Amino acid sequence: MEITQWLTQWVTGGSSTSPRAAKRPGLRRSKTRRVTVLRTSCFVALGGALFFLLGVCLLNLPDPRQQPFPLAEGEPRDVTLLLWTHPFGRYRRLPDCEVRFGIRGCILTDDRRMYPGADAIIMHHREITTNATALPSDPRPRGQKWIWMNFESPSHTRGLWRFEGVFNLTMTYRADSDIFLPYGYLVPRFRPHANALPHTRPRRPHLLVWVISNWSESQARVAYYRRLVNYVGVDVLGRAGVPLPEDSTVVRTVRRYLFYLALENSQHTDYITEKLWNSLLAGAVPVVLGPPRENYERFLPPEAFIHVDDFPSPRLLAQYLLLLRRSPALLQRHLAWRRSYSVHLTAFWAEHYCTACRAVRNHRLRTNTIPNLQRWFES
Repeated sequence: MEITQWLTQWVTGGSSTSPRAAKRPGLRRSKTRRVTVLRTSCFVALGGALFFLLGVCLLNLPDPRQQPFPLAEGEPRDVTLLLWTHPFGRYRRLPDCEVRFGIRGCILTDDRRMYPGADAIIMHHREITTNATALPSDPRPRGQKWIWMNFESPSHTRGLWRFEGVFNLTMTYRADSDIFLPYGYLVPRFRPHANALPHTRPRRPHLLVWVISNWSESQARVAYYRRLVNYVGVDVLGRAGVPLPEDSTVVRTVRRYLFYLALENSQHTDYITEKLWNSLLAGAVPVVLGPPRENYERFLPPEAFIHVDDFPSPRLLAQYLLLLRRSPALLQRHLAWRRSYSVHLTAFWAEHYCTACRAVRNHRLRTNTIPNLQRWFES
């Protein structure tokens, strides 16, 4: 039996009571207690089996910290990476890649006068597609790499057709990008950490929260919220709800909750944003709506999150969350993975530039362009 079917029957009661048993209240209560204990035991046993497979889901995911290709023999290590425009028009000081990330041989600049000698140009999609900045007009220097950088979903990425055959490398959250950098990732601990589990009861007085800035009735996440709130209370914070306290952050605020709604604004391959990683960093269990469960399991152990698709209806999801609040032993199933992993939240945009610089060093001999950028990104 599939786990979703099993969970549904477990939450709803599954079996029926015979008419004869219904006439004997004492017997009915006794059977109910035995069934409850049996269900709890089975649930814990299943959790142990899934925890045994903790790291399997991460085996096929590229490690963004690793260098996928060796350096060509005899090549200089230093490369110059030109940032063509700061993302969204907001200036940020360029990082020292060696100091912050241990990546050597990187010279970062946003001075366009360096264009003729730059090994690579990194261009953020939003600016070049809205004509906020034009592509370089001078002939491209021989061997120079143009990097297409975008961390929005295909639903919010316009004008891709204009850049067919223009770029040499892609840099996105997708695992099949030339330069892969997700919004966050797990880092295995060298030794299991006995004190890694968050304290759930004393420090988490609230059940469920959703921090949202961009509210649209056309989004699937808003439609799901409107159904879910009929069965369980949800605190809505952010620009679309109650403003966050001025002296707080999303992570600090979410630490007061057991669960967090990590609902993406659109559903696409590998599009798993900071919503999920912020909740993990805060020690809450994320309830996710985005790509299918199998996609999430490339980034996380199966029990590290609760997918809305695991339940036939928002009502059953709400019942499950309320059950976990009453049953600390069951809640620990969703937290046990923390003993073996820590959470890394990607640093925008410093980590992106340094990761790109490292990749350019390893792609120095690559000169081909990407002919089907739109078809690939929207797939």
